[in-house]
Amino acid sequence: MRQRTRKLLGTLIIVVWVVFYSLTAMTIAAAKLPGTSGLTQLVFFAVAGLVWVLPAMAVIWWMAQPDRR
Repeated sequence: MRQRTRKLLGTLIIVVWVVFYSLTAMTIAAAKLPGTSGLTQLVFFAVAGLVWVLPAMAVIWWMAQPDRR
């Protein structure tokens, strides 16, 4: 697969992933966090705000691979 195609596909994958992940994180937060302490909410949102990066980094690494000759 050419790098140009991987970049297009990877971009679409990341956009879909971020939308899915953010909606899932918001649903979990709305279901589990009401009534919890501010520290618990801070920790949840800090972790949830960083975890999505791990799969995105893997996709970006895949997108950046050079074309095979």
